[in-house]
This record gives sequence, structure tokens and C-alpha cells, in this order.
Amino acid sequence: MTLVYLFLGGGAFLALLRVFFVMRRMQRQRGDDWDAQLVRNYRAQGGQGFQPVDIAFFFGVPDASACESLATALRADGCSVDFKAATSEGASGYSLHAGKALRVSVETMRDHSRRYRQLARQHGASYDGWATAGVGKPAQDGSQRLRPVRLQD
Repeated sequence: MTLVYLFLGGGAFLALLRVFFVMRRMQRQRGDDWDAQLVRNYRAQGGQGFQPVDIAFFFGVPDASACESLATALRADGCSVDFKAATSEGASGYSLHAGKALRVSVETMRDHSRRYRQLARQHGASYDGWATAGVGKPAQDGSQRLRPVRLQD
């Protein structure tokens, strides 16, 4: 009888372990799936993946020193960078915008999002996603500027 309980307990442990790893894998893929959706939207709106286009990457950074170090790392990756202090009510820290010309493909955008998410974590920041003309949400003030779509980590 003890042997039966031992097997049942071991089976339950293995099942829980499998659920844990599947959930962890799904959580990592969520951001990747978002990149695929944005690329599909870009192509549906007439965007071509053969020519490089200007891509805007967005980051939320807690302080000036982290902002400077993240900006340096992004410049080393070939991005043009600008940042400013967050000025909206209740906001704190800095908003960093990095621009880079890239060919829009699912693989390219997933790779950049994955690398930039990791880079943001290393600098105590958050990666908020990317946008290009025709992809993203319209700005709240009605202008043609794009507002980034926030990704969940």
C-alpha cells in the first residue's frame, strides 16, 4: 500500500512540474506572439517586409543614470536614441525612444524584442514594445503620431 502512495505522489509531482514548465514557456511566448500580430497588422495595412523601414522602440526607465547606460547600449546596437523625463500626472522616471531601420519580419522583430526586453531588465527598465508607420495605436490627441502598445512581461 505504501508503494502505491509513493507512485501516486511521484506522479503528482511530475504532473505539477510539467504544468510549471509549460506555463513558464507560454509566458515567454506571449511577447513573441505580440510581435507576430504587429507584423501581420503591418503587412495587412500595405507594409512590405523587403525594404528597411524606421522602427521605434519604447522603454520606461526609472532614473537618469539607468537611462544614460541603456541609451549607450542601444547606440552600440545601431539605434538613434532620445529620452525625456516623464511629465504626465503620476508618471515618474524617463521615457526612452530608440529608432532603427529594419526589415519587418516576424523573426527580426521577435529577436529585437527579446534582446531589448533582456537589455531593459539589465538596466532596471521596462521594454514597452515597438511601432512603425501603420502599426500601433493612434495617439490620444488625434495626431498621426503612433503610441506604443504596451507589452506585458
